[in-house]
Amino acid sequence: MSGRLRTFALISVGAFAGVAVSLGISAYAFRDSRGPIPLEEIRQLTDVFGAIKNHYVEPVEDRKLIEEAISGMLTGLDPHSAFLNADAFKDLQTSTQGEFGGLGIEVAPEDGAVRVVAPIDDTPAFRAGVKAGDLIIKIDDTLTRGMTLADAVKLMRGKKGTSVTLTVARKGEAKPLEFKLVRDVIRTQSVRSKVIEPGYAFVRISQFQERTVDDLAKHLNEAFKAGPVKGVVLDLRNDPGGLLHSAIGVSAAFLPRGALVVSTDGRMSDAKRRFVASPEDYQRGRGDDVLARLPKEFKTVPMVVLVNGASASASEIVAGALQDHKRATVMGSQTFGKGSVQTIIPLRSEADRPAAIKLTTARYYTPSGRSIQAKGIEPDLQVDDTAQGSFGGLQVREADLARHLEEKKAAAPAAAGTAREAAPADGQAEQRTEAPAPRRYDFGSPEDFQLQQALNHLKGLPVETSKKPENVAASSGPDR
Repeated sequence: MSGRLRTFALISVGAFAGVAVSLGISAYAFRDSRGPIPLEEIRQLTDVFGAIKNHYVEPVEDRKLIEEAISGMLTGLDPHSAFLNADAFKDLQTSTQGEFGGLGIEVAPEDGAVRVVAPIDDTPAFRAGVKAGDLIIKIDDTLTRGMTLADAVKLMRGKKGTSVTLTVARKGEAKPLEFKLVRDVIRTQSVRSKVIEPGYAFVRISQFQERTVDDLAKHLNEAFKAGPVKGVVLDLRNDPGGLLHSAIGVSAAFLPRGALVVSTDGRMSDAKRRFVASPEDYQRGRGDDVLARLPKEFKTVPMVVLVNGASASASEIVAGALQDHKRATVMGSQTFGKGSVQTIIPLRSEADRPAAIKLTTARYYTPSGRSIQAKGIEPDLQVDDTAQGSFGGLQVREADLARHLEEKKAAAPAAAGTAREAAPADGQAEQRTEAPAPRRYDFGSPEDFQLQQALNHLKGLPVETSKKPENVAASSGPDR
């Protein structure tokens, strides 16, 4: 892939929300490094600090130099470790509550520019027609080339009712496109559902937040009240992830009590964990167990889980757990492959300027021992976005990111038959991207081809699986 991302700190404009952050904010006891202090390297760092202080063309505050040094240390490790200054730390905490201000765009830096990963459902950016893969080249009158992601996000933030103009370059368009957007308070509704037809429920989770498990239980109970449930489609497409305990709770809604959902493995003893379908692992001491009141039918009702290349982290945990326990059929395309755990380690707790680091501390493994990292979840049934083929646009996954952690196999061998093949060969991928892009649709709409195939599967009808690359390359249709 040309122009690979140097880093991929996913930003919901108006909030710092790392791509599928598996969040565990807790006190952290710094441990003995079990090695000598690298005096020579520390001396080199102080020499650079002194040189900048004495010779840089303009004065620089000590705090800025120290924070930039910390940031450089972390971003040099992997795409998901980062320094969180006061603004970023507060925004991260806010985003997990499901409300923040801005345009509703998830963006990432790419070679000194700003790339749209996905617009959030029902936000100003989504309604205006901003698409995944768009390259933001100008914000109002300011060019984004060479701008940091944090600075770009600040320009796109603002009070509700104020306007901002985004100029974007889009593949297939000869000239840049302009979008005049009105800022709004972004309230992400993480769970939506509807009864598609009698007996078949569609449940979409757009992000795993604090209230996701509670909201899921409410939606499932409402679906059951509408009549006997014969099948459930759980839609995790374009879901970048979120909170780990919410992913465990969503899995627990459909798995037997005590079933293994995910395990983690890292260097420290507390990074070696097993998380199971029990209130202790998803309620975190918050009130009653909302899943205890779910009808028992949801433990056995036939299920399909829809995923795509933008399903990451918490989404992959749920899909992998339901797949390994043979509880659901996973359908769609290979997921993102973000299988690492980030721990939030506070550095200072002052109310006016808190700070923390987001540090990768472990890898995720599915119940059968498959590593999610840099590989993702391979669906049981590969189904294109439309009958004519998959949507065009930027298709970036964890394995494409610079400095990504390599896939690491679990200590215990995976169960037989659970290994999945890697992504298509480069030649096939090129054929797909060169094809005219099929028309996009809203997830859950009557035009949702993958949803229709999920219903066919639940009813025992034939499913239209992915076309061969040469057929996809010959497909046609206008792009919206």
